[in-house]
Amino acid sequence: MKMNKKNIVLIIIIAAVLVGVIYQLFFKKEKPKFTLADVSIGNVVQEVSETGQIQKGDKLNLSFKNAGRIEKIYTEVGALIKEGDVLAVLETTDLGVQYQEAKAALALAQAQLDKIIKGAGQEEIKAAQTTVANAEIASKNAEQNLKDITAQTNNSLSSVYEDALEAINDAYLKSYNALNSADYVQRTYFYRADQEMGTVSNSVDSIRSSVNKMKPYLDADKSNFQLMDTNLVETKKELDKISFALKTIREACESINYRNNVSATDKTALDTHRTYINTALTNINTSLQTISSTALTNDYNINTAKATVDTTKGALNVAKDALSVLTAPARTEDIDLYQAKVDQARASNRLLEIKIKDAALRSPVNGQVAEINKRVGELVVSAFSDIFITVLPENPYKIEANIYEEDVVKTEVGNEVDITLVSFPDQLFRGKVVSIDPAEKLIDGVVYYKVMVGFLDMPQGIKPGMSADLVIKTANKDNVLVVPDLAVDKKNGKRFVEVFKSENNIEQREVKIGLEGSNGLIEIVSGLKEGEKVVIR
Repeated sequence: MKMNKKNIVLIIIIAAVLVGVIYQLFFKKEKPKFTLADVSIGNVVQEVSETGQIQKGDKLNLSFKNAGRIEKIYTEVGALIKEGDVLAVLETTDLGVQYQEAKAALALAQAQLDKIIKGAGQEEIKAAQTTVANAEIASKNAEQNLKDITAQTNNSLSSVYEDALEAINDAYLKSYNALNSADYVQRTYFYRADQEMGTVSNSVDSIRSSVNKMKPYLDADKSNFQLMDTNLVETKKELDKISFALKTIREACESINYRNNVSATDKTALDTHRTYINTALTNINTSLQTISSTALTNDYNINTAKATVDTTKGALNVAKDALSVLTAPARTEDIDLYQAKVDQARASNRLLEIKIKDAALRSPVNGQVAEINKRVGELVVSAFSDIFITVLPENPYKIEANIYEEDVVKTEVGNEVDITLVSFPDQLFRGKVVSIDPAEKLIDGVVYYKVMVGFLDMPQGIKPGMSADLVIKTANKDNVLVVPDLAVDKKNGKRFVEVFKSENNIEQREVKIGLEGSNGLIEIVSGLKEGEKVVIR
C-alpha cells in the first residue's frame, strides 16, 4: 500500500516524540540540585531589629564597662556636655603593657604561621643546625662544669675538715696541758680538807673528764663529715667546761686562806692556760663557721651548676624542636594549630583594644551633669552597676526596648539605630544606643535586657507611648571576603564550605569565619580566595 505524505509526516512526528521520551528517561543526566555563589569582596552588616516604646526621659545613669581606678575626671556637676565628650578615664597603664605584649604575640604567631606555610630556606636550616650544635656543646660543658664543681666542693670541704681536725688536736693538747697545770696546783697547795680544796678538786676532775671525752676525737675519720660536726660541737662544750673550771681554780687561789700561799708563777700559769683554752675555743668556733659557710657556698655552686645544666638541656631541646619544625613538611594540623594561635592572639588584641576604648567614659547624649559619685583615685569596683555620673539629657524623649539575650551581647552603647515610627510612616529617624541595663528582665520566661535609644534628630509632635521600630547597627565590615551564609555549614564546632571545581569535582573545605551579617553574608577570614565558587544546596 502506498503511503501518502500525511502519513509519512505523522510517522516522523511520532518517532521524534519517542526519541525525545527515551532520551529524557534513559540518557539525559539530572541537573545538579544546587546553585553557585561567587566568593567576592563585599560588606557585612550585622543588625538587631526590635520594637520599642517612646518614654519621657528624666535622667541617665552612666557607668564604666570595666572595673578599675579613676585616673582623671574631665567634667563637673552642672557642666553642659555634648554627645561623645569624654567625661572620665580609668588607669590603662597595665592594659597598655598587656596590649603591647598582645601585639607582639600576634606578630610572632603570624610570623610562625607564615613560616610554616612557606617552609624554611637552606640558610635558616643551616642556622638552626648550628644552634643545635652550639646547644649540644653548651650542654656538655655545663655537665662537665657540674662534675668539676662537685669535685672541687668535695675537696674544699675535705680541706676544711682537715683544718677542723687540727683545731681539735690543738684543743686537746691545750686541754691536756691545762689539766697538768691544774693538777699540779691542787697537789701543791690544796691538800687540806677545806672548802677550797673541795672546789679545786671538783674542778680538776671536771677538766680530767673533759680531756678524756676529747681524746677519741683525735682519731676520728675526717671524711665522715657528720661525725666531725658532732666532734666539733662536743669539743666546744668541753672547752667551755675547762675554761670555767680554770676560772674556778684561779678564784680559789685568791681566797683568804690561799692568796699568799699560791705562788705568782702558778697563778700566771693558770691564767695562761685559760687564755690558751679560750683561743682553742675561738678556733673551734671558727672551724664550725667555716664549715657552715663552705657548705652553703658549695650548695649554691652545685645548685647553680645544676640549674645551668637544666637550662642548657632545655635550650638544646628547644633548638632540636625548632630544627625539626623547620625541616618537617607543613602538615594540615600544624597549619590549623598556628592559625588557631593567630586567631587567639588577634582576639586577645581585639579584647584589649575594646578594654582600652571602654576605659574612657563618653557621654551618649547632649545634656548637663547632675551628679558625680566618685573622685580621682577611687576604685570602680562593679562594672555597670557602680553608677559614676548622672546626666540630664537635653532631649526629653527616648525609646525603651527589650532586647533578647542572644542579641544584647552584640549591642553596645553608641551603636547607630534606624528608627521608624508608626505615627510617621514615611520618615526615617536616626538614633543611638545610650544605655544597656545590666540586670535581666524575664518576659514570659524568656530573658531580655532593657536598652535605651536616644534620638539624634528629634521629630516634632511625638508623644510618650508611641511605638517605634528599631534597627540597631551592631557591627559592619567593608571590603572583606564574603560568601552567602547559606553556603557555610557547621560540623563539630568547625565551619565548612563546598568549593565548586567542576560538576564532578566538589571539594569540602574548612574555613575561618569572621562577622556573621544580617544581610545574608558572612565574612571569610581564611580558607577561600576571591573568584572561587561555593555551592548552595
